[in-house]
Amino acid sequence: MAEYKLLLPSMGEGVMEATIISWLFKEGDTVNEDDSVVEIATDKVDSDVPTPVSGKIVKILKNKDEVAKVGEAIAILETEGGAASPSVPETAKTEAPTPQVSAQEIKELEQPLQKVDVSDFSGDLYLSPLVKSIVAQENISEAELKTIKGSGLENRITKEDILAFVANRSSAPAAAPVSAPTPTATPASTPAPTPVPVTVGSGDEIIQMDRVRKIIADAMVNSKRISPHVTSFIETDVTNVVKWRNKNKNILEKRDGEKLTFMPIFVRAVVKAIQDFPMINVSVDGDKIIKKKNINIGMATATPDGNLIVPVIKNADQLSLSGLAKAINDLAYRARNKKLRPEDTQGATYTISNVGSFGNLMGTPIIPQPQVAILAIGAIVKKPAVVETPEGDLIGIRQLMFMSHSYDHRVVDGSLGGMFLKHVHDYLQNWDLETEI
Repeated sequence: MAEYKLLLPSMGEGVMEATIISWLFKEGDTVNEDDSVVEIATDKVDSDVPTPVSGKIVKILKNKDEVAKVGEAIAILETEGGAASPSVPETAKTEAPTPQVSAQEIKELEQPLQKVDVSDFSGDLYLSPLVKSIVAQENISEAELKTIKGSGLENRITKEDILAFVANRSSAPAAAPVSAPTPTATPASTPAPTPVPVTVGSGDEIIQMDRVRKIIADAMVNSKRISPHVTSFIETDVTNVVKWRNKNKNILEKRDGEKLTFMPIFVRAVVKAIQDFPMINVSVDGDKIIKKKNINIGMATATPDGNLIVPVIKNADQLSLSGLAKAINDLAYRARNKKLRPEDTQGATYTISNVGSFGNLMGTPIIPQPQVAILAIGAIVKKPAVVETPEGDLIGIRQLMFMSHSYDHRVVDGSLGGMFLKHVHDYLQNWDLETEI
């Protein structure tokens, strides 16, 4: 018999740890190769971890609600060893091949980490891009960083560590002195306001936020702290879009077995507008603008438990309308059934939120960091409207829809944000009824 350590696998760029939600087997149970043995949760998505070997679970090392680091052992399995099992040799304990593989995975994960780009920082302070952006935004000094005890892999400072430090610093009676800023220094952000005490009355119900709701709440507050939001609105005549969809939805379902919603059309219009205005497809890193090569569209999706998740359509500019329909249907189904993989929610460069699916006319969406813009699509409503014809203006019944475009005023001015929205509007309003599916 041989001992096999089940490690928490790599889950994509920037994901360094996960919380154990529940074990699907208990100690003493026998599992087969590729069986899902444990449910985990990251700050992006819930997923299962399969076992790469068959064997018996002899020890569970991480219990429910405990946090494990990538590459850390979460369980020990007893497997059939010896020459008959080349995948898990008897020498596993002495040669320790699994930790070596884990170390390589950890090195790959560490590649995105960057040394803080501040000239007067002398120590080896390595931070993830997200933490680095918070450090720059909050004007945190090297001396202050060295006082933070990191809870991440190899004591690295995580997002939770830096946000906790910022919260404590803003509420402290006297902050540690920092060097006097030069006239060009970035001013410190406004301290977080003190929460107003809430009175609980007789008969009031107290509901504890679940883990996902707390993550969403932190992300929304963090986005408002980082990005000065501006929102532009436009009303679009999507009569041609509605006609085209009605004409093609049965064709696509019979041909490919896919339902045709409006979302592939919206994504196509957004992608074309991004190609017209690539400076919408950027992120901000301190005083640098990172212009993204790929166009990856996030799709805000409500889950049955009332929470929100944003799966990502990768390289949306390379997909046909039928390809977009297939990708969107697959991501929406897996989002609602908790079958998304961590990589399915990473890498978005622009996001669309369809508030019209709830009957809303418009909204003012909050930008998902580190993106710089998000589009909200309102409900399509029949209204009387002026129709321009060669014979003159007429009043007709048209399919109208509002769109709301929120953007980060640090890097997207009103002209860019407004022109981008107008181009999305033009692509939808002038939709060609002969467009191929």
